[in-house]
Amino acid sequence: MAIRFRTPLALALAAGALLAPTRPADAAQLIFNTQDFAPFNYAVNGVVSGPAADVIRRVCANMKIECPMRLLPWRRAQQEVEEGKAHWDVRHRLERRAGQVAALLAPLLSTEYGFFVRNDNPLTFKQNTDVKGYTVGVFGPSNTATALEKIKADVKDLAIDITPDDVAAFKKLSLGRVDAVFSNKDVGFDLVQKLDIKNVRYTGRQQSLKYYIGFSQKFTDKQLVDQFNTTFRTLHKQGVIQEILARYRMDAASPE
Repeated sequence: MAIRFRTPLALALAAGALLAPTRPADAAQLIFNTQDFAPFNYAVNGVVSGPAADVIRRVCANMKIECPMRLLPWRRAQQEVEEGKAHWDVRHRLERRAGQVAALLAPLLSTEYGFFVRNDNPLTFKQNTDVKGYTVGVFGPSNTATALEKIKADVKDLAIDITPDDVAAFKKLSLGRVDAVFSNKDVGFDLVQKLDIKNVRYTGRQQSLKYYIGFSQKFTDKQLVDQFNTTFRTLHKQGVIQEILARYRMDAASPE
């Protein structure tokens, strides 16, 4: 599994794609770039799939516009947005780069960071000091690792074990080489299932997250962005967004 820099979703996921034009993206469509970040975004037979992609496709279908999407390495995905080859991406976190974000979609979904432990550990996580003395595995560099560093600032007696991907962290936990793994809950559940790990469980939320969709200020028509946002909010009020996310056992976030 390649290293993914999760600074930007949504959602905070990055869903997206772009064709490969050298000119700015056409205003009659919205082109999305994203990275492989299961279970939020991933490819199935070459097609971008997952909850973010399904929501975007439904919004675009209601608008009767084209919204091509493609999974790309994150650095390339961002570069193509900056070059005007794509309008924006789905972000894991709400980030406002100077001059880049024209409008932001209401939060797409809610998720959380928390701790996974082995089944033989009776821990029920409630506060940061609960993991005092632990060696905690985490994928890095990533937003998750940054969040864990902040926990360590409060809990001095905590060791961080950085791994090149999430798979390595969960395998170490299963083998007892670390005491816990700090991860996005949905990512952790997805990996535990894929790796067929039977001796690991989720022990509690450390912080809640919301994932957003943003659009490039320089290359995206504001009227089209406003139409996208309005359509999204209408579908949310109708319960359509919630129904789509429920198929993935994910929760919609309340519009802000």
